[in-house]
Amino acid sequence: MTIRAVLWDVDDTIFDYTTADRAGMRGHLTAEGLLGGFASVEQALDRWRELTDEQWARFAAGEVDWEGGRRDRVRAFLDRPLSDTEAEDWFGRYLGHYEGAWALFPDVLPVLDLLAGSHRHAVLSNSSLRVQDHKLRVLGVRDRFESVLCAAELGVSKPAAEAFHTACEALDLPPHQVAYVGDHPEIDGRGAADAGLFSVWIDRTGMSTVTPPAPDAVPGPPADRLSHPRRIVSLAELPAILRPDTRFGAPSTFR
Repeated sequence: MTIRAVLWDVDDTIFDYTTADRAGMRGHLTAEGLLGGFASVEQALDRWRELTDEQWARFAAGEVDWEGGRRDRVRAFLDRPLSDTEAEDWFGRYLGHYEGAWALFPDVLPVLDLLAGSHRHAVLSNSSLRVQDHKLRVLGVRDRFESVLCAAELGVSKPAAEAFHTACEALDLPPHQVAYVGDHPEIDGRGAADAGLFSVWIDRTGMSTVTPPAPDAVPGPPADRLSHPRRIVSLAELPAILRPDTRFGAPSTFR
């Protein structure tokens, strides 16, 4: 089975979102004089991440638009009523610190270079086009991707099969000829596999307790085995998985 294109998640897949978010919030809280309201810096950072996840879930359920969820996240974090303008201004000041910490993971550019001549590339993200297009441009990789598709504009988010299929249609390729690479075992890994894509779950910490079955352990023909996510811990493993006849790329330690 030939994989002709790779769809990429962005946050915590190619972009080190967790590090940037925590560094940015730490700097912002210090500048705003808000650290005294928490038992520790870590408590404040964990609360911010918890609220980020909550507001994303509301957005995915159609309960709030992208900007509204962002404003509500600020109000909940500060635990006080704010006008839309006040919430946006507070978030804007945070963004200054957050963007100052933006960085790609070190394995991203080498792999994009290796796959540039053999595979097409696009992005499918559960964010908004405005956010992710800007991010990819700042990081210097926007021109590596044919298209950037995001849940806010699509009206459907991962893990819904429709999100993955819409991205495949944008590439004019059937799902079985498209790989999806993402960091979340269910939203990305299971979602892409259930939608019929070649699913690659990157578990950068190697510490996850979620263990999908190894493809070789799944009974049935090779096509059935591809319906299960492949687990890797570095993008250096990806070329060998997509082009098994080549000699580059480290073998997966989870096969």
